[in-house]
Amino acid sequence: MSGVLVVVEQRGGAWNRMSFETVAAGQQLAAKLGLECSAAVLALSAASLLPELSTKKLHKFFAVEHELLAQYTADGYVASLEQLIRSEQPAFVLFPHTYQVRDYAPALATRFQQVLISDVIAFRASGDSGSPIFVRQLMQGKLNADYRQTGPGPCFVSIQAGTFRADTLENGNAPTETFTPQLSADQIRTKPGEPFRESSQTVDLSAASVIVSVGRGIGEQDNLPLVEELAEVLGAELAASRPICDNGWLPMDRQVGSSGQTVSPKLYVAVGISGAIQHLVGMKGSKAVLAINKDENAPIFEIADYGVVGDLFEIVPELTRAVRATKASS
Repeated sequence: MSGVLVVVEQRGGAWNRMSFETVAAGQQLAAKLGLECSAAVLALSAASLLPELSTKKLHKFFAVEHELLAQYTADGYVASLEQLIRSEQPAFVLFPHTYQVRDYAPALATRFQQVLISDVIAFRASGDSGSPIFVRQLMQGKLNADYRQTGPGPCFVSIQAGTFRADTLENGNAPTETFTPQLSADQIRTKPGEPFRESSQTVDLSAASVIVSVGRGIGEQDNLPLVEELAEVLGAELAASRPICDNGWLPMDRQVGSSGQTVSPKLYVAVGISGAIQHLVGMKGSKAVLAINKDENAPIFEIADYGVVGDLFEIVPELTRAVRATKASS
């Protein structure tokens, strides 16, 4: 048994954005263990999906196709993936941690007398065995817990959104193989219904390339225009830590963190944010972090690429003026 198999997710011929983050995780896990990484997608026909993923560095890309996979059902997915896994015998099976995966992946793992290690944020080599240690968070991100599979059989893992960056994917030329599972209508015990839809959001922070986020260091709601002006000149989305949204100073759609949105912008400007673990969970995928805080011991500086220790009421206006002047002269 060898290799890493990443099960990617699509709906209506469109990729779930977390699929590519999970493929990146699969590539990195395979590289650490000296294994090959493959991917699989389930659909009635995967023809429209092949061009994008077949250009990635994969040992193989499986198009799992069947007429009974035209719509998602847990029974259809479990039966199809069970057959693929028994055929290919991967050592590790990775999924994006989506609502759909949460529905069927535990049942799939049970078919192999395993459990799903869900919502993983990292993995590292084990010191005393070849089996990696997977890290997931407990109690809203207050604790990290280590998990390692000790028994035989494939290890099933789902990856938390924003943990791995899709832009780190290695390119290549993945050969495609069609896998047709043995499925019959009597195996599908449920009738496909309307797919689950997450609550609509006024703003999708996950798509923002620049974010200016404000924390309780702003003091009071009347001071928010200071940060809003900086966001405007940077062409950034405005976000916040949980206390700001709990107080009603900004809509809940603007919250970043374990109970808010997970983001991975090119630049994340943290203004008056101390860096509680619940907030870091939501923005740790940022390419670059600029932190502004008067407390030099604030945890946010431990993960910041650039740190400014000082009074935000002095620094933010100066930064705003500098950005505006630079734009005017260019």
